[in-house]
Amino acid sequence: MTALDEVRAALAGEVALGVDRAKLVGWERGAALAVPTSGSTGDAKEVLLAASALTTSAELTHDRLGGVGTWLLALPTGHIAGMQVLVRSVVAGTEPVVLDMASGFRAAGFAAASADLLDRPGRHYTSLVPTQLARLVAGDGPGLSALRRYDGVLIGGAATPPALLEKARDLGVAVVTTYGMSETSGGCVYDGTALDGVRARIAEDGRVELSGPVLALGYRGGERFGEWFRTGDLGRFDGDLLEVLGRADDVIVSGGENVPPVLVERVLAAQTGVLEACVVGLPDQEWGQVVAAAVVIAPGAEPPDPNELIAAVRESAGRVSAPKRVVFLPALPLRGPGKVDRVEVAKLLASIG
Repeated sequence: MTALDEVRAALAGEVALGVDRAKLVGWERGAALAVPTSGSTGDAKEVLLAASALTTSAELTHDRLGGVGTWLLALPTGHIAGMQVLVRSVVAGTEPVVLDMASGFRAAGFAAASADLLDRPGRHYTSLVPTQLARLVAGDGPGLSALRRYDGVLIGGAATPPALLEKARDLGVAVVTTYGMSETSGGCVYDGTALDGVRARIAEDGRVELSGPVLALGYRGGERFGEWFRTGDLGRFDGDLLEVLGRADDVIVSGGENVPPVLVERVLAAQTGVLEACVVGLPDQEWGQVVAAAVVIAPGAEPPDPNELIAAVRESAGRVSAPKRVVFLPALPLRGPGKVDRVEVAKLLASIG
């Protein structure tokens, strides 16, 4: 039985993927799929998803993108983003093309897999993480040429630097940013707007809360979800568009003032020569925490002056947000489906310190 056959059987109620259904109790028995969370910090939990939530998510995604199509699977199916590519394929009645990731993600491999998919009639989609997108748009080769032919390229799993989005769109890539998590059957807010039937609001403490037919049943052996799911992310609305400011647990408290790392990362990533950045707080006896930045240089670019990077942050985000330390790394450590491992970044910066 192929992976697609297994998903088809799970959606039909014949099996539960990722868990022994005999070990589920009570409301848990309604699960068609169990997937681990993949946050940048904390212990993973098993999220239980019903077939109705998964298929509704797939249907709403196709509605937003302009219709059903054929998907390229370029993400691991052990996480919700990759699994949803298979669910969407089942719902669409199409056969996905699977990218061989045995040796890692390569632009040439993406181009070769896309060649098979793009020859098929109808619409064509793929789902990527920001790191994959950055690699494809960094060069002017067959990988970028293939990417530009997709009718929709979902980007999620981690925050995407605005400069990367702008570059991709300028190159003609049909990028759609997504926000969601395992608990919402994957992305449920596209380009800042919730999918039809999904609602988003900001709680009094600044956290994003989500509601709708895509919500999971709950955590295995733990809480069953109600009408609203309280995320661990901070957010705000810019008009009608949801802007996610990163994990509440990642906020740096320096000298009694809060610094959301994502705001600093946006400034750094917009500077000439910077591919991506990760900002963390390091312990400090005087300030409690100080802002520190790990910066990856864009391919072929000269390393920017750290003092100029610090000055850019100070001007755009304020003095307290300016990094006290800037370290250049060849790449940012990752975990899960392309998420930056902030814990590992903090360890690296502290050791280099």
